[in-house]
Amino acid sequence: MEPFQRTHEKYLIIKHWFEKYGLMAGFTTKNDGYSEKDYTSQNFGFHVGDQPAHVIQNRIALAKELQFPLEHWVGAEQTHGVHIEYVQNNQRGRGAKEYDTAFAATDALYTDENNILLTMCYADCIPLYFFHPKNQYMAVAHAGWKGTVFGIAKNVLTAFHEKGIRPQEVEVVIGPGICRSCYIVDNYVLNKVNDALGEMAPSVYNEISKGQYELDLKRCNQLILQKYGVLRDNIHTTEFCTSCHDTLFFSHRRDEGKTGRMMSFIGLCEEE
Repeated sequence: MEPFQRTHEKYLIIKHWFEKYGLMAGFTTKNDGYSEKDYTSQNFGFHVGDQPAHVIQNRIALAKELQFPLEHWVGAEQTHGVHIEYVQNNQRGRGAKEYDTAFAATDALYTDENNILLTMCYADCIPLYFFHPKNQYMAVAHAGWKGTVFGIAKNVLTAFHEKGIRPQEVEVVIGPGICRSCYIVDNYVLNKVNDALGEMAPSVYNEISKGQYELDLKRCNQLILQKYGVLRDNIHTTEFCTSCHDTLFFSHRRDEGKTGRMMSFIGLCEEE
């Protein structure tokens, strides 16, 4: 079943989490924003060359729609690494209105505190959402091919485990990213995939010409999550592709590198 529902021009929501837990988790579209030209129209990335004022306008408008104040958002300087940060209430606002205050060199954020909206930006890489309903730990991770094969999902699960949460108790949603048909990689990347997945690796790629392979990053992450203990029934994967669905999303590959960024978000908003 498709976990994301398009409830607004600006974003898609993870419907079953919102209805069951009141969890505000989702993924933005590229539409109904203030950016122009290559970033038309709802770009959330400060680092891609768009005017900062437009990015802030887009963020203010989304904060209003989500009823989640921008001052409570947290963002990161993403580097395709595997570093993860725990976020507390006194760190709210970091990276929300400017890039300089974001968590440096960080590709996953997690928290168990309410009134924090964890955010990450994307234009083909895979967003991973984690939630433990009982203890209300949540996380969002940025998984391109590097983050995927070098262990960003494992690091989130390890951080949860250190808080007493078993992987079997964690629910995960794999969000919109580039699909297998749109994502071509070379032997170097494929060797890293083989290292990460071992005998399971052949199920995530197929050779289309000598040294060129279609790679399913969503499936890679699903198998890695299962490898480290997440139950298959607790993993839900979207069918949305950032490259195929060109009216909804920016795509770094499709748009040849000059493009905006969508944003993942997750948080529990309660009255303080």
